[in-house]
Amino acid sequence: MLDAVMSVFNWLIDAGPTVMLPIIMITVGLVVGLPFQKAFKSGLTIGIGFVGIRLILDFLAQNLGPAARGMAERIGVQLDVLDVGWGSIAAVTWASPIIIFIIIAIFITNIIMIISRTTNTLNVDIWNYHHLAIVGIMVHFVTDNVYLGIAASVVMAATTFKIADWSQPLVEDYFGIPGVTLPTVSATSSMVIAWPLNWLLDHIPGIRKIDFQLDDAQKYLGVFGEQSVLGLLMGTAIGLLADYDIASALQLGVQMGAVLVIIPQMTSFFVQGLMPISQQAQKWSQEKFKGRELFIGLDAAVIVGNQNVINTALVLIPLTLGMALFLPGNRMLPFADLAIITFRIALVVALTKGNFFRNIIIGFVVMAAILYGGSYTAPYLTELAAVVGIDVAAIAGGGAILISSFSATSLTHSLLIFLAFIGPLHITMPIMVIVIAAYWYILGNVKPKKEENNTLEEELQN
Repeated sequence: MLDAVMSVFNWLIDAGPTVMLPIIMITVGLVVGLPFQKAFKSGLTIGIGFVGIRLILDFLAQNLGPAARGMAERIGVQLDVLDVGWGSIAAVTWASPIIIFIIIAIFITNIIMIISRTTNTLNVDIWNYHHLAIVGIMVHFVTDNVYLGIAASVVMAATTFKIADWSQPLVEDYFGIPGVTLPTVSATSSMVIAWPLNWLLDHIPGIRKIDFQLDDAQKYLGVFGEQSVLGLLMGTAIGLLADYDIASALQLGVQMGAVLVIIPQMTSFFVQGLMPISQQAQKWSQEKFKGRELFIGLDAAVIVGNQNVINTALVLIPLTLGMALFLPGNRMLPFADLAIITFRIALVVALTKGNFFRNIIIGFVVMAAILYGGSYTAPYLTELAAVVGIDVAAIAGGGAILISSFSATSLTHSLLIFLAFIGPLHITMPIMVIVIAAYWYILGNVKPKKEENNTLEEELQN
């Protein structure tokens, strides 16, 4: 039986998220009572929309990534920890011998939390389980204790689902996607820093009144404030900083402008497919769980194409490179994951309601924390990669000694749980419990207020 389950699970993982998501969403639609024809059409539409989003993000990474790396090389940053990208870290995760036990534990945790009413998130984002699993895998590697490893991933899952619940109004109001949460650690982790920092900015006289929206640029700059033109200008500037010739820099600018124009269309297509399943899921949850409202937990890729998110990321990329050079104690060279800074700041943009001034301040702190986290955990991650059979030398290259990324235990949330489980447990466990309890209470009682604005769903219906 276990072999059969493993074979199905491995098939889904190997098929990738663009196949996995439609299958899962069709299944969810059928479970909540949607007729097969509607469930199939919705699942396929969601899959097509997701493919469109992924294609644009891949296009962004393929074109912006080399420019970002070119900037790093031109600056001449010499650091001994190389950011090899989330894909390499995911490979380390799925190669672990305890991965199946951790995946089962995460799934059971989600079900228990739904039944016990400690979460409203039904996480179908199985592909991104690797963000939750890598923490437990690294704890197991350091402590040689399977139970501690599984427990670490369970704690990661439980706290991530809680942050996803809390941020649901942000996803619905700012991005216009109802009935959905985003339990993707690469996005939710930033909230550990962003929420208290945003609260602090709210209480600093003068600073709290600064609210610069990129939409305001269009008002003052005319055509130069259009999203497509902003993409052109920012993309061209990054190309020039990477020592591109003028023609190549302009080409990058046009590509960034195209991304800002096309990706909102892909997002609306995704939401159009999601609506029937989301609406039926709400009806089903009201019948089965009286007074409950269940949300579908999806990949944060559905929001990172937002124009303000991409514009903020385009500014943070050169700032992150500058930090890597001058930040005391940093050892990590940003490289492969520079183009996906969008994931790290997407919910930050929603939290600040698009306040570009705050996005840059909070984003700066978030990325500094990631650089420090990546530097500290690189020795563990490098050794773990070698142990599970990943060719470290091949993926590092460039003279780097160690590997890291902007994912795994570089993320603040993941790092804190990792440190709690590898430290002296009689000290770190009580501290972790107190901190989680405090956050749990705050997130349960201080929630973002829902706006009265029309969501994208309502606009589509109209």
